Amino acid sequence: MEVPTIVWIFTIAGIVGLLLFDFFFHVRKAHTPSLKEAGVWSAIYVGIALLFGVGVLIFGGATMGTEYFAGYVTEKALSVDNLFVFLIIMASFRVPRADQQKVLLFGIVFSLIARTGFIFLGAALINQFAWVFYIFGLILLLTAGNLLKPNAHDGEQDGLVVRLAKRFLPATEHYDGDKLFTVENGKRVLTPMLLVMVAIGGTDILFALDSIPAIFGLTQNVFIVFTATAFSLMGLRQLYFLIDGLLDRLIYLSYGLAAILGFIGVKLILHALHENNLPFINDGEPVNVVEISTELSLSVILGALVITVLASLFSPKGKAKNAVSGAKRHATEYLDLGYETDINEREKIYNRMVAEEKMLRQLPEKYKRLIRHETEFMALIKRAHDEHEAAVEREPIR
Repeated sequence: MEVPTIVWIFTIAGIVGLLLFDFFFHVRKAHTPSLKEAGVWSAIYVGIALLFGVGVLIFGGATMGTEYFAGYVTEKALSVDNLFVFLIIMASFRVPRADQQKVLLFGIVFSLIARTGFIFLGAALINQFAWVFYIFGLILLLTAGNLLKPNAHDGEQDGLVVRLAKRFLPATEHYDGDKLFTVENGKRVLTPMLLVMVAIGGTDILFALDSIPAIFGLTQNVFIVFTATAFSLMGLRQLYFLIDGLLDRLIYLSYGLAAILGFIGVKLILHALHENNLPFINDGEPVNVVEISTELSLSVILGALVITVLASLFSPKGKAKNAVSGAKRHATEYLDLGYETDINEREKIYNRMVAEEKMLRQLPEKYKRLIRHETEFMALIKRAHDEHEAAVEREPIR
């Protein structure tokens, strides 16, 4: 179904308007969003995406509506997975908590621009070369295999993009608010904020190489591909602060995403066989294979996500891993005065660490093995307690 130009114009204007609203009313003034603020705005953005989907269903028909929701759910799940990497990058560059919103919004805008380019490039390739579906399918199968590797989100080592940014863009060690450049010893130099944005932008391009083939496996309607991708990115900033403490808990999410991407990869290869024109496959003739419907795809995607999320939340190992990584992260954040200077926010970070520490003491012995470098870990926790006691003596918490 052809989408009228006026619909494209109003849709793009609406998305740009949402991004501008997000910047001027939330991100422009640096602050750490409360759990309530993050929850309310996450719900609003998800509501907008769902209402848009209902509009597609009503005006575009059942096929377009189903394709939109399948694409939106898939892209949203991949976006949540991307938050793991964003968290690692933020920690690597020690981005102050109040300035993380601006970095995330930049990442969303850059990702939207990059993915839009990939969408139109992908659409052009599909229109000219049916064999592109074979390549897209193989990309997704390889990605699914990588997600099944142990410690798929291990943050102990910086990613390639982060290492390149640090190597080729040397910058001052200190932030100057959210400025990209500052003056140090009379010279104009880069700040770590610019490096963070370069790292986030480069990582977004790598993410697009996976997400765009995934959604083209569900629909070849460019309007649906674009809007499902765009709305999946809307509200990602708020979602980051809302589920920050739950990211480590989702230990089986990678398996769910691997199942989804593997399923879509198979679907793409089956579609490629159905449209085959490669001379070395069936003499260049289409292969009579079963094609997977969008309705079945949506059911598989939702089923995989529900099962893996519930399994993660109720898993004893997930709770243990969340407590270990959370205690370490919150202790580090509390000790880093450049990360959060507001005394009440620092108290909240400390209280989270204490709660996680209490949970660790109650863990069965087998789960305590999840603590890497236990001596260093315990020393870090003790330093946080000592610093808190000194802070209370200097200025009682309000």
